[in-house]
Amino acid sequence: MTNRLKKISYITLPIALGVFLIWYSISKLSPADIQSIKTSFQTANYWWVALSIFFGILSHLSRAYRWQFLLEPLGYKPRFANSVMAVLIAYLLNLFIPRSGEIARAATIKKYENIPFEKAIGTIVAERVADVIMLFSITGVAFFLQTELMGSYLFKEDEESSIYLKIAILVVFPLLGIATYYFLKKSTHPFIVKIFTFIKGLIDGIKSIITMRKKWPFIFHTIFIWLMYLLMFYSVTFALPETTNLPFAAIIVAFVVGGFSMALTNGGLGTYPVFVASALILYHIEDNPARAFGWIMWTAQTLMVIIFGGLSFLLIPIYNRLRHK
Repeated sequence: MTNRLKKISYITLPIALGVFLIWYSISKLSPADIQSIKTSFQTANYWWVALSIFFGILSHLSRAYRWQFLLEPLGYKPRFANSVMAVLIAYLLNLFIPRSGEIARAATIKKYENIPFEKAIGTIVAERVADVIMLFSITGVAFFLQTELMGSYLFKEDEESSIYLKIAILVVFPLLGIATYYFLKKSTHPFIVKIFTFIKGLIDGIKSIITMRKKWPFIFHTIFIWLMYLLMFYSVTFALPETTNLPFAAIIVAFVVGGFSMALTNGGLGTYPVFVASALILYHIEDNPARAFGWIMWTAQTLMVIIFGGLSFLLIPIYNRLRHK
């Protein structure tokens, strides 16, 4: 019974948190605020939103194509259409049950391409390592670019503040990280052991990518995927006049904040719009346009996943029946 409750909580709590955050954020708005956000939705230029969805589709196609570089050394070459639909189904299921998409993706490719489940899961884990590295890299860029903003809060706009913070990010923090790593390396505490197991997995994943036969195409597609993610975000900034002239630093910071918020609830339900809006407000975007931007961005992403994921779920059995005939 306890395990069952844990499973139910794992599914329901993120959704409940997302619904609560939506209710809470709306309850704090005045009628004038709500009307302002509605006006932003009504007057937004949705051609830019459509372009954002196009970049999203390109990222999914690239992800499916990149997957083949990991499957080929194992002796498997799935049809591109099946790889694409498996990826889209995975995104769809992740909206409802966290991390279920990876299992569904491996199960789908097993069913329609006869690739063993455990081998498919192994390649998906290797993909995740590459994506984590990219996310951390972009996060590092975000921290580096916002040093002036951090300095204005920490040092009361001292002219030398940004220099100090950049030195800390580039020199002090890495040295502290290395020192902490070696200090804690011999620890037997379960939590510390889990962290080191995670780090070892990342290192093993990096090694497997470096030694793979088609590492450069794999690296190219990894960079391309995340470039498309950035362009998805960037193109929507032109949909509203208040966000059209955002500086590059604001775009990177809001993108990273939004990315991390996706891990808190299913598909960023409730968290993504709030977190992105909070980041934009730091860069002097008015509250209501910032909120409208967050909701437009999240709605576009979610509808894209629901529509194309749903179509893939319906079409993949039909496609494979026709193929066998």
